[in-house]
Amino acid sequence: MGDVVFRLLPTGEQQIIKLPDMSNVKWSKAQKAHRQRFKRAMAEPKAQSVYEKMAVKKHKRPFDMAVSDYFKGNDLISKK
Repeated sequence: MGDVVFRLLPTGEQQIIKLPDMSNVKWSKAQKAHRQRFKRAMAEPKAQSVYEKMAVKKHKRPFDMAVSDYFKGNDLISKK
């Protein structure tokens, strides 16, 4: 639908936002490495299972739980 995105929020609400233009964004090496670490961790069955269970309890997405855990310093990802 052109330059808009329809999103379903974790609260169940729908939101329409303008599609962000990320074409000029230059990610640093640290940002790229961080994303790869999360990608590998979320692909690991044990970590994915733990975060999926946490997500169900808190009505969030597993990735959101992994990010939250990471910033609290007690995540499964930093132990890799």
